[in-house]
Amino acid sequence: MCNIAVISVHTSPLARPGTRDSGGLNVYVRSLGRELARRGHTMDVFTRRTDADSPEITQLDGPNGSVGRMRIIQIAAGPLDADKRAQRRYLEEFRRGVVAFQERNDLSYDLVHSHYWMSGWVGRTLADCWETPHVVMFHTLAEAKNRHHLGEREPKYRIAGERTVVAGADRIICAGEGEARMLTDLYRAQRSGISVIPCGVDVDHFRPIDRAEARAHVGLDADEPVILFVGRIEPLKGIDVLIQAASHLEGPFRVLVVGGDEKDGRRLRGLVRLARELGVEERITFTEAATRDDLPYYYNAADVCAVPSYYESFGLVALEAMACGLPVIANAAGALPEVVGSDGRSGHLVPPRDARAMADAAWDILSVPGKAEKMGHTLDIANDPPGEISRGSPGDLSATSSEDDTSPDRTPAPGTAN
Repeated sequence: MCNIAVISVHTSPLARPGTRDSGGLNVYVRSLGRELARRGHTMDVFTRRTDADSPEITQLDGPNGSVGRMRIIQIAAGPLDADKRAQRRYLEEFRRGVVAFQERNDLSYDLVHSHYWMSGWVGRTLADCWETPHVVMFHTLAEAKNRHHLGEREPKYRIAGERTVVAGADRIICAGEGEARMLTDLYRAQRSGISVIPCGVDVDHFRPIDRAEARAHVGLDADEPVILFVGRIEPLKGIDVLIQAASHLEGPFRVLVVGGDEKDGRRLRGLVRLARELGVEERITFTEAATRDDLPYYYNAADVCAVPSYYESFGLVALEAMACGLPVIANAAGALPEVVGSDGRSGHLVPPRDARAMADAAWDILSVPGKAEKMGHTLDIANDPPGEISRGSPGDLSATSSEDDTSPDRTPAPGTAN
């Protein structure tokens, strides 16, 4: 069995998904840890400390309250409230903190698994130090974001950092073929060193629930049609496109945006202003990110789930919605075509950034009584998944080197993270 060091610098699996820097990555790491523990492996997840009062080590419970095999370890590196982009300045400090913990506790690791480019930089240097394989999952790529969201540019230092991590990784994991192609085309990754492992979904947790019960639980009107958005409040998620789509719809409906917290005030005010300018302010409701226990109720209370992201490397929200029997309308971007599929059973794909097409897709479902429910019940995601979807675990990490054992040489780690 393996003892795995997981690097997740900028966000912790303990954070609530849907808030500022917490989303699919958090869900993925925690779910992966649960599945690896079930297979007998152990995981230490190293993340940056953001709270002075939280314990250094948090042991996550295993099945049925047993002692778990996954620990969250907080490493002090930089100011507690350091912005995500500023954290690159403290990566060397973070690396030293991880090594100090490992040496102080006389630990050894069989594998380093990093998530996101900053973690990849740290993981790469640790793998060199410990002489272990390095597996990385980027979750998002700067080149992808720059190509899909023209109004917000990722900095050159991030692209350079990603290239460095790609060159030194023993294995890169992607959730879809689109990201694998981008890595080979834009980052010169070797295809033989990439494993495409579709994301899974917990169908015991995300499952159909009685609609009336779900609506009562989240406080929604019993009859008003609801278009649901779940996710972080950030430009790449395309909430602006969804609001524009709402301005093309007629009749009674509610757009419910579930995500964000008090730190997202400026972005939320901008979205409210857009809704007011388009005359749909009264049709849009914003509520803070839901807990994991409440999320299935939101999905089951809605008539359709909108995923208007400019780019999605995962598409976990679409997966969760479909597992609850909720049809999805999604931009045909990133991994979403692979997740949603093109046969129309689970929803509709629309051209990216096309608000009119998204409105037409929503109307196609909402305007026909019973159509949303029929589409949801047609799809049995547990036994007959659409696209390239795995039912259960996020993936198997057994392949940690390329098939022909010709992974690229590691280039020396820079002295700073700049």
